[in-house]
Amino acid sequence: MKLEKTARQVPPGQVKIENALRLLLEHKDFNSITTAEIARTSGVNEALIYRYFKDKRGLLHQVLANDLKALVLQIKKDVEDIRGALDKLHGLIRGHIHYYAENRIIAKILLLEVRNYPAYFESESYRIVQDYGKMILELIEEGVRTGEIRDDIAPHQIRQAILGGIEHLCLPGVIFGGEIPADRCADDLCEIISHGISNQTSRET
Repeated sequence: MKLEKTARQVPPGQVKIENALRLLLEHKDFNSITTAEIARTSGVNEALIYRYFKDKRGLLHQVLANDLKALVLQIKKDVEDIRGALDKLHGLIRGHIHYYAENRIIAKILLLEVRNYPAYFESESYRIVQDYGKMILELIEEGVRTGEIRDDIAPHQIRQAILGGIEHLCLPGVIFGGEIPADRCADDLCEIISHGISNQTSRET
């Protein structure tokens, strides 16, 4: 899935710093990366890191927030012309898995680097994740209202199953650098979710 980046009016030095962290994360874990390495890789003065970002972890959260915004924007565009809540959920699942398959660094940040730290839950990145979760919940509730999705399973539980399924299908590839067969993973997860939550009576009519 090709991501559409939103226009950002930011200083060139800030962009270089963000890109340097992405590059370093391809080969190293976050805690082993120093601000001196980031400055050296980006070609800017180390002091600029603290000028643009509160600290190294603030830089990590900014990089994550930028890419999460792009992900959510792209998925909204992917599903806006799809009819039916179940088909929209299928499109969302497919787009999300493709994103992780094609953007390993950001998947690594979100799945492995930030969640163990309390600051993440006060960050812009977490607010974006919450808004994305609300979007999924609204699609599920739409399906319940239209009769596509069973009303005897809590929508929150369905959402957690979807997000948990996406993460666990992608996590081995993110950790070990192996292939993430995005289409097959998406097809399998959609099949599991659909058969579990779809209202068969609605389908038959």
